Amino acid sequence: MTSGGSVTSGGWVTSGGPVASGGPVASGGPVASGGPVANSGWLTSGGPVTSAAAVPRGQPVTSGGAEEGRAAQPELIELVLVDDHAVVRQGLRSVLERAPDVRVVGEAGTPGEAMKVVADTGPSLVLLDLKLSSALDLEGLDLCAQMVVAHPGLAVLVLTTTLEDNVVVTALRNGAKGCVVKDVDTSELLRAIRAVHQGENALDPRSSSAMVRGLTSGPPAGEQALTAREIEVLRLLARGLSNRDIARTLFIAESTVKFHVANIMRKLGVGRRSEAVYVASQMGAI
Repeated sequence: MTSGGSVTSGGWVTSGGPVASGGPVASGGPVASGGPVANSGWLTSGGPVTSAAAVPRGQPVTSGGAEEGRAAQPELIELVLVDDHAVVRQGLRSVLERAPDVRVVGEAGTPGEAMKVVADTGPSLVLLDLKLSSALDLEGLDLCAQMVVAHPGLAVLVLTTTLEDNVVVTALRNGAKGCVVKDVDTSELLRAIRAVHQGENALDPRSSSAMVRGLTSGPPAGEQALTAREIEVLRLLARGLSNRDIARTLFIAESTVKFHVANIMRKLGVGRRSEAVYVASQMGAI
């Protein structure tokens, strides 16, 4: 093969010389970070290579068709980083792109930049810091709502140092699919990213506790918080249980269940049980 790099199934990336199937690099040695390319077609770091030319980082290697029985490639998660500190974005990019299924397609430091980058790159997920300036306001909350309205289907994972109870709840109400604190370890962050990408809600233990406190304690002015019992009822509603089944599960009267359901719908501002379940799921309560 010609100089410029190629991959044989199960072999090494070349850098200037031919490769025998399964053999070593003819000249230049294996790709940095460790050498051979796995049959899945991913490099450990630095991006994969095809037999003709380099492809964007995070894309699987193509070598004329997948072999029968080869393991399926992980779905690529393209994300945008939004944080007002460039050094934080650089650190996150370095850590996240070590994962073969994650590709950072853009960065932004302000709400305006974020809206433009998301529109230009079309990511499936945004990793968003709630505090985007030295001001006391958490601009990320409004930005989260703007992005999910402008880009239906976009998943937003909030990354923050702020764990005030009502902040977590507000972020979820504004469309975030999850919330993790900035000092979470890499494995937990990647787990949250993958969960959110798959349509699930992701909260680390501290964010989850803050969310529950925010739902069950004093609400912001003009709002009413759900009680612990109402959250129990909501979770059973989400499982498709009838009022009678909920009553049996919680050992309460069916009329009491009806009372709780009515209160839940009133507090969430919805008119149907299914809508209550949907809103509660968006908030991360169930």
